[in-house]
Amino acid sequence: MFATGNKKMLNMLILEILRQYTDENHSLTQQEIIKLLKKNYDMPCDRRSVKANVLSLKEFGYDIDMEDGYRLLTREFDDAELRILIDSVLFSKVISTKQAKDLIDKIQRLASNFFNAKVSHVSNLPELNRTINKQAMYGLDTLNDAIAAKHQVSFMYNDIGTDFKLHPRWNMHYIVNPYQIVANNGRFYLICNYDKYDTVSHFRIDKMTDVKELDTKVKPMKYVEGLEHGLNLPKHMAEHLYMFSGPTVPVKLETTVEVFTDIVDWFGTDVKVIEEDGDKLVVRVICNEEAMRYWAMQYGTSVEVLEPESLRNQIISDIKDMMKRYKK
Repeated sequence: MFATGNKKMLNMLILEILRQYTDENHSLTQQEIIKLLKKNYDMPCDRRSVKANVLSLKEFGYDIDMEDGYRLLTREFDDAELRILIDSVLFSKVISTKQAKDLIDKIQRLASNFFNAKVSHVSNLPELNRTINKQAMYGLDTLNDAIAAKHQVSFMYNDIGTDFKLHPRWNMHYIVNPYQIVANNGRFYLICNYDKYDTVSHFRIDKMTDVKELDTKVKPMKYVEGLEHGLNLPKHMAEHLYMFSGPTVPVKLETTVEVFTDIVDWFGTDVKVIEEDGDKLVVRVICNEEAMRYWAMQYGTSVEVLEPESLRNQIISDIKDMMKRYKK
């Protein structure tokens, strides 16, 4: 509670009460609003002032129903949208537990008490597998600024040691040309060009430390292999399942009708059906070869890679190595 005697704030205080205590199914009488003004803000008010200020809010564009008590019908986000935002924060691996709780608290303040009662269990969930990099959110902010300004960035790139701490992969700063930030499998990645080469690279943002925006301008995309015509984000994401760098290739797969939904989920609607014979399907997808190597192992019981031959042979070799390990 805070005290105020400034009557000019009355309409904002009434709006805040309507946000917090009403929705399309719950309303407040004038007397209830007066009591909450006194209790929450130590603000005296009479019935006539409540009505006059609510009418001013309606005039300003707020959707307030006055027929059976007062209630705020619409707000910036509806309950379903807020739930999506909360779940996105909750299951993101790129932010720490404290940052996640702080963000969820801010999101909940956009809703009524009735919505917050429905999601009260969120705060009781056990700690999820999150990043150990406390600088991740600051790095994300710096990268956003650099992309907007079309500036290069530098950073240290790290791996996690057995002490569960970040250790530099190389004793040097990477200098890259940043183009886009994307979310994939709960992580944030930077799509960029490593300045030494002319190919696309992907770096996990939660593995970056000491992120700095430089004064030098980025290399235009037209000089980067695969981005000559700009970045087609849906196509790029479909072809880089696990955010591996390197060229994409056409891959011919044999599978079943039952698995086709999963294939579309992963590769989008650009999948080409070459052959359909009963339950058997032969399809062609465009994908990063290294990513396909791991994806095919994941779906190994229901998918067979037919082409390219080099990838097929690599997967056969992987299977033989796995057999050796499991025979021990």
